[in-house]
Amino acid sequence: MHTQHFFTLLASCPDRVGIVARVAGFIAEHHGWILETSHYADADTGRYFMRIDIKADSLPFHLAEFRRLFAPIAEALQMDWRITDSAVRKRVVILVSRQEHCLYDLLARWQSKELQVEIPCVISNHLDFKGFVEWHGIPFHHIPIGTDTKKEAYAEIQRLYEEVKGDVMVLARYMQIIPPELCEAYPGRIINIHHSFLPSFVGARPYHQAYQRGVKLIGATCHYVTAELDAGPIIEQDTVRIDHGDSVHDLVRYGKDIEKTVLARGLRFHVEDRVLLNGNRTVVFR
Repeated sequence: MHTQHFFTLLASCPDRVGIVARVAGFIAEHHGWILETSHYADADTGRYFMRIDIKADSLPFHLAEFRRLFAPIAEALQMDWRITDSAVRKRVVILVSRQEHCLYDLLARWQSKELQVEIPCVISNHLDFKGFVEWHGIPFHHIPIGTDTKKEAYAEIQRLYEEVKGDVMVLARYMQIIPPELCEAYPGRIINIHHSFLPSFVGARPYHQAYQRGVKLIGATCHYVTAELDAGPIIEQDTVRIDHGDSVHDLVRYGKDIEKTVLARGLRFHVEDRVLLNGNRTVVFR
């Protein structure tokens, strides 16, 4: 990642001749200095994807004027696009239940400034990590999820997320199913870590499922949350090899290490604006 101040243009549109020329020409016309550029044309969907980092002080205007001037080009290209400022950190709201490893890892990366984000609050359906979170100076909200109070609980979660102006919600081993209404309210803005190499072993107890099946690789998957359980667009995955001598407890222990690293990588790709949705798949410019 660049150390200087930059803007990131992220876009997709129907593929055609001249897209790069139009976009790069606009940037050059205003003396913009391109620091990094990535492109991908999907032959199956006929869509073109791009990510461009532009040195902020090379342009004679800020983002509002960029958006105004670039809008006619984007409209002509039928482009879905956004431009962001590296100086504005994404606001990450973390949800967690009773497994600590992903929460601990994310807060350690945040505290060491490896993960350049703001964490305005942590939400949990249990009180286990209240002291730990508040020790970091982060507000902690306990929202129990009861059989008869799920609707009210998720309404409160959504209210808090809006109140703190969250950019992305991270389920750091939050062991509850997010209702469809919340998924639809924030498409591409809720990230989950699932403790299996999806699409294998969806749902609960995937390590036990893997053990019973006798697989030789286990993994973890960072993906966007949709109304269909564990079926959202995948951002990042990784695996570790196991053998016949490993118990279920061994699989869980190995898996925790993968879950932490995969979630951290997937979240970093997201907050650095490196992920574009492509139907139920993603384009990730690493």
